[in-house]
Amino acid sequence: MSKSNETTGPSKAETPMDAVTQLQEAGFTNLMGMSTAWLEAIGEMQAEVASFVAERIKQDVKTQHEMLNCKNMADLQHIQAQFIQKAMDQYQAETGKLVEMSTKAFQGKTDK
Repeated sequence: MSKSNETTGPSKAETPMDAVTQLQEAGFTNLMGMSTAWLEAIGEMQAEVASFVAERIKQDVKTQHEMLNCKNMADLQHIQAQFIQKAMDQYQAETGKLVEMSTKAFQGKTDK
């Protein structure tokens, strides 16, 4: 690579703090204060997703148990249809909840 290409590109940060300073100069003021709020928001969202996954696993196990105890095909189809409908409803609700949480995080709002 020629030397002229290296000098015409964006400036490189030498340390992590240089990178933060460059971002602040570019308009990202108070970046350091945001990090705590962002980490809290990300932690809350991770906890929400973990809780949702745990609930879905419980539903999977419950449905498998019901399917194993079916006496006929009509009951099996009914259980499967209920499972799919409930899963779709729960995923839709969870998506809405995560969108709301991420919107609040972008706006810097918390429920605390």
